[in-house]
Amino acid sequence: MTGSPLLSVIVAAHDLQGGLDSCLRSVLAQSFTDLEVVVVADPSSACRTDVAEAHRRGDARVSVVHLDATASIGRIRNAGAARARGEYLLFLDSDHLLWGGTLRAMADRLDACDRPDLLLFGHTRLHRGQSWPGAAAGLLAGDDGRPFTLAQRPDLLAAPAYSWDRLIRRGLWTRESLAFPDGLHEEVTAMHHALFTASRIAVLKWECVQIRRRHTQHPAGSPDGTPFDVFARYEDSFELLGRSGQSAAAPHLFTRMVRHYLFLLGLSGHLSTRERPRFFDRAGEHYQRFLPEGYERPPGREGVKFQLLSNGGYSAFQAARLPAMARALLPHS
Repeated sequence: MTGSPLLSVIVAAHDLQGGLDSCLRSVLAQSFTDLEVVVVADPSSACRTDVAEAHRRGDARVSVVHLDATASIGRIRNAGAARARGEYLLFLDSDHLLWGGTLRAMADRLDACDRPDLLLFGHTRLHRGQSWPGAAAGLLAGDDGRPFTLAQRPDLLAAPAYSWDRLIRRGLWTRESLAFPDGLHEEVTAMHHALFTASRIAVLKWECVQIRRRHTQHPAGSPDGTPFDVFARYEDSFELLGRSGQSAAAPHLFTRMVRHYLFLLGLSGHLSTRERPRFFDRAGEHYQRFLPEGYERPPGREGVKFQLLSNGGYSAFQAARLPAMARALLPHS
């Protein structure tokens, strides 16, 4: 391949579900061809280097980065970004699929918006035969088609900070020294940093990526990561927000933080029985520490959970969860 492509698709080769081949095929079969695919593998047994190398031999647009030691998913993605030559970066995992025509739609939207720093788009999640739209679907649906800044759409911070539902201009990545940290929940601060510093943001109202796992945490995880890494991520995000001077976005980032903590408290297997009270206490401390002046909690049952976290009563929080857990165990008609 000569010259620099428009898109660099960076794929982590960890493949616990046997989806890497399908993922790469969904990218390489796109009608849009001005792209490169950078597959990154470490020496762990979870990486399908044979699949990656087979695609490299069969398609000149594919390259494979072999890391010398087992690495966190953050370092894996950083290594792919360092190798990339495209104008825009797209980070995918082996259990992601691109729908046909999506890369062409992305390229057309980039041109129509005069090459923004970020292009946000939708996704779907497939689990046990059921598919549903991502958490940002409602926010993206309200877009009026014109490029904007975060100051104009601070509500976008209320959406989960994923790396695979956006294109990031490589110039922004290098100019701001963006990088994923080691540990778990590595996307949070990096993607918030990109939003805070993007001069122009645009939306493509397509559900471009399908995720074929129930939860968002990457299977590779991090050799030294813990569930408590998430607290450092939001501390960093609020520090970046303060430096950006976009105080109007604080309530939206706060809402995203609390929703994330509540999600992790309810996520089966993420926290041990011993870890749960300590995690709850840390989450409650962050609630009080980052609570914006005049903040209004969400309505309904979600607002009750916010209040319980604010009050710091783990026993009351657990008691409130029991009816919902019991309903989840009942057979569905």
